[in-house]
Amino acid sequence: MSTPAHTPTVRLHLFGVTPARIPSAIARMGTTRWSLRGLNHLVFSKLLGTAAPTTFTTTSADPLHWGMLTVWSDAAAAEAFDASRAVRSWELIAHEALRMTMLPIASQGHWSGRQPFGEPDGSAGRDHSGPVAAITRARLKASKAAEFGRASEQVAQALREVNGLLLSTGIGEAPLLLQGTFSIWESAQAMREFAYSNPAHTEVIARTPDIGWYAEELFA
Repeated sequence: MSTPAHTPTVRLHLFGVTPARIPSAIARMGTTRWSLRGLNHLVFSKLLGTAAPTTFTTTSADPLHWGMLTVWSDAAAAEAFDASRAVRSWELIAHEALRMTMLPIASQGHWSGRQPFGEPDGSAGRDHSGPVAAITRARLKASKAAEFGRASEQVAQALREVNGLLLSTGIGEAPLLLQGTFSIWESAQAMREFAYSNPAHTEVIARTPDIGWYAEELFA
């Protein structure tokens, strides 16, 4: 799977399961990888656990909700994916599901050494009005993880009180070190105000170059 050369179609599926279905969900985190292999036009995929967007610790993990992120070079293939074995297997055990289709308007950084959303510079979103989604993902340095967890507490508190936030959840490929967030905002302006004007968030941004929390990071 290569970095997309054109604007890709991004799909995020979130599945909610009952406590009795948690073992089945854990099993699907392994088996779904095989179902995704070799799919035409699939350029990037990640199976994700979720967490309450409050702390970056194992105690905030949410075993009742799971995610599947896929990136496609063809919009029709992304739409057809809903009928695939991978999606159907999750729907069989889920009591609720949410599917989001997105087009990247800006992306910086890398995820597993890749640029899964291409290199949009934001110009495509200048005329966009309405809700926007944001994905952050970081591979934390082990030596900095505890310090980052403490620093993120105030950011999490600010998220609970911010205006314009419609949905927020923690996401990650593993309970430790590989972590991120997915959020939906009423507008790009609301998202920017939090990212660049909220004191708790801007403090973490300002400290990042000096402390070096991340071995790898992405914001889209």
